Amino acid sequence: MTKSIERVQTGIRLEKRLLKVLKGLAEHLDMSLADLLEGMSLHCFENKPPFSETTLKKIEQLKQVYDLDLDASHSHTLQESDP
Repeated sequence: MTKSIERVQTGIRLEKRLLKVLKGLAEHLDMSLADLLEGMSLHCFENKPPFSETTLKKIEQLKQVYDLDLDASHSHTLQESDP
C-alpha cells in the first residue's frame, strides 16, 4: 500500500558517533538515512521493534567500529562538551 506524503527539509543535530552508525546502517540496508529514521519512528510510535535480530547484530558491529558506547539509559542525559 503506497501512501502519498509531503516531506520537508530539516536541520537536526545528533551525536557524531550515533550519526555514523545510523548512516552505516542505512547504507547496509540500501536506504536513505531519512527513510531509516522515518521507519524507526513509525515503529516506535506503535511500540513495535524496528529491527530484526540480524539487523541488531549489524548495529552492534557498527557501534564497535565507531566506538559508540551510548545506550537507551543515556537518552535525555547527554550534554555537549564545550567547543
